[in-house]
Amino acid sequence: MPVFDYCFTVDASLKAVCDFHHDTSALKKLTPPPTIVQLHTIEPLAEGSVSKFTLWVGPLPLVWTAVHKNVSPQGFTDMQVEGPAKKWEHTHMFVPVTDSTTEIREHIDYEHKSGFWGIVTRLLFSKPNLLLMFTYRKLATRWHLRTFKRL
Repeated sequence: MPVFDYCFTVDASLKAVCDFHHDTSALKKLTPPPTIVQLHTIEPLAEGSVSKFTLWVGPLPLVWTAVHKNVSPQGFTDMQVEGPAKKWEHTHMFVPVTDSTTEIREHIDYEHKSGFWGIVTRLLFSKPNLLLMFTYRKLATRWHLRTFKRL
């Protein structure tokens, strides 16, 4: 089963990182262009909360339903219950380094379906594409947290 890990630090407190990720617009802020996010139902982040959305990769719609678990100030896991992959479990961990610096650890366990969707997810979620996606997410997180500080 494929696994992807990515780690980076941000100049923000654990509380600021947690607040940013609890914002229901975080998914849109963290999705790299040219992918477009269409939110259908986004419940506030909590144990068992559900997010339903479509990721538009060009003309291809990836319809997704995720359930959140292990929600705490130290992170959470979103688990795909419906979507293009056979399995997608994404854990976000927030580790304070200092009072004003937090390390964000991303861990994804995933499996591909067979057939058409297996081909799609093998292309979209290849290691190089995931690395690009999470590099964008790192930069976007840093930028948005800098903006949060000024508010």
